[in-house]
Amino acid sequence: MTRRSALFCALLLAACASQHPEAAPVPQNAPRPSEDAGLPAPSAAQATDSSRLLRLAADSMARDSALLAAAARDSALDAAMLDRIAAARVSDSALPPAVPVEGESATLRSMFDIDVANFEEHARVRFWVTFFSGPARERMGIWLQRMPRYEPAFRAKLIAKGLPGDLAYLPLIESGYSPTAVSRARAVGMWQFMRATGRFYGLAVDAWVDERRDVPKATDAAVRYLADLTKRFGSAYLAAAAYNGGPGRIQRGLNRMGPDDDEAAEDDSTAAADEDGSPQAGDVAFFQLADTRFIRQETKDYVPKLIAAAMIAKQPERYGFPALSPDGNGAPDSVVVTDATGLDVVARLAGVPLADVAELNPGYLRALTPPKRRAVIRLPVGTGEAAGAALAALPPSERLGSFVHHARGGETLTALGKKYGIGLAAMLTANPGLRTRPPRRGEAVVIPGAARLLGWVSENRKVSLAAGAAGGSHRVRKGETLGGIARRYRVTVSQLRSWNRIGPKSMIRAGQVLRLEGGVSGRRPRAAKSTSTNTATNRNTAAVSSRARTKVHVVRAGETLSSLARRYGVTIQMLRAANDLAPSRPLPAGRRLTIPS
Repeated sequence: MTRRSALFCALLLAACASQHPEAAPVPQNAPRPSEDAGLPAPSAAQATDSSRLLRLAADSMARDSALLAAAARDSALDAAMLDRIAAARVSDSALPPAVPVEGESATLRSMFDIDVANFEEHARVRFWVTFFSGPARERMGIWLQRMPRYEPAFRAKLIAKGLPGDLAYLPLIESGYSPTAVSRARAVGMWQFMRATGRFYGLAVDAWVDERRDVPKATDAAVRYLADLTKRFGSAYLAAAAYNGGPGRIQRGLNRMGPDDDEAAEDDSTAAADEDGSPQAGDVAFFQLADTRFIRQETKDYVPKLIAAAMIAKQPERYGFPALSPDGNGAPDSVVVTDATGLDVVARLAGVPLADVAELNPGYLRALTPPKRRAVIRLPVGTGEAAGAALAALPPSERLGSFVHHARGGETLTALGKKYGIGLAAMLTANPGLRTRPPRRGEAVVIPGAARLLGWVSENRKVSLAAGAAGGSHRVRKGETLGGIARRYRVTVSQLRSWNRIGPKSMIRAGQVLRLEGGVSGRRPRAAKSTSTNTATNRNTAAVSSRARTKVHVVRAGETLSSLARRYGVTIQMLRAANDLAPSRPLPAGRRLTIPS
């Protein structure tokens, strides 16, 4: 269901070359002389020093590339398992027989602040306990080992907001606690926010940052979202279902249930069971709704997955997993910057691998903080003070670092300068050994970090939001063909087959992830047409749903926001936000309103 962005790893890999303290970038305002402008030839010492710096840069890149490659492999395994979980369906034949344990219900009621005791033997819950501890055991074990780093802080924020702390296990089933996960519906981050919902709750998404990947900020947004949903539905389980399937769909489903079910659904109680141990009506309403056709299969399984994940996370050894060790790293340090700064530069000043800094700052899409903006860079514990002092002493022109381009046959410094938007003088200063000759095929050429501000971040690769969402890969949607995907990314079908080892007679299938290499470098994929097969679902949507699924209502005389909110199962605030409506202005007849899902 989700996967870590391979593009982000590629960007970080490209930035590794500048980590050595002696690899200084060049001034951004250097003039642009021609190649025969009579610049002095480099001395032997300069040429030797340049070669040494390039070797150091290559060594630095090699050290971090191993870590980044391992992270990419781990992400691919995450994505495969999350896809498998999304495709799994409850089967009674796969369930072990229930074995009641005397006194267990009372123990479960004291252990959890969501109602596990009354639903642990539900068929869907038992299925997911069996699945997580069986077919998904290996990845679930890895996700559980990640959990202690995040879950205590998540729990504290949820409890402070008056919510059940056990909702901190939602990222376990959403993303495997991966901050860079991207779903098939283009939900992003550990909490899997859709773009519109993230913006509605204050998360910035632009060409430089995606705060849905920023764990503290996304967690604050998720807690506010869950609080709004719990207040609306009166049940943690209905709130979780709305978090997955969209509040509009859950409300419409409850409205379509029978009178007896409506009475249960309208209960304003909290998620916890009554003092006598009986389940609250709001929680029961979810399981009643799950037995209807009014919500999607994924949403029907969402709360059972949460219960199963919570049961395993609280008692991993009972289900055959190793005991969890508390996270001993503590809160990370940080430095504040006010202009574009390379993560690789800060990593060098902190004396830590770039991969460590990148892991703490997944929200920066270009391994670079935004220009002309205040930004926080998180650092490993104990490194912030020294890095901050070194950064304060570093000239602004040296904060962008540099990266390496491996020359192709026939390329010159002039051509590379034009490619990356860098003046020839700056290129020559960064590569003194190439003043008297062009680079050889495969030779490393240092590109000053100023090129990053122009959008270039690695050899022949230009950042685009469309490509960034795919992350160097493409997940096949229903109805897509190799020919259509090749046209979108401006590559050939034979290239796609070669990169993915697809035989001439083999077919692609929906959900399959295709690698995009070489041919897509530096090319912006064509915008995909908006159709019912490639639009985002309305999961997590609280503000504006995807354009292809958005409903439009033409206001009639006498209609109000309140009546429309009741009709479509949304809130007045959501209608105002989706249509930029002022609080006190009446609705004019004939006005076209966007109805959020």
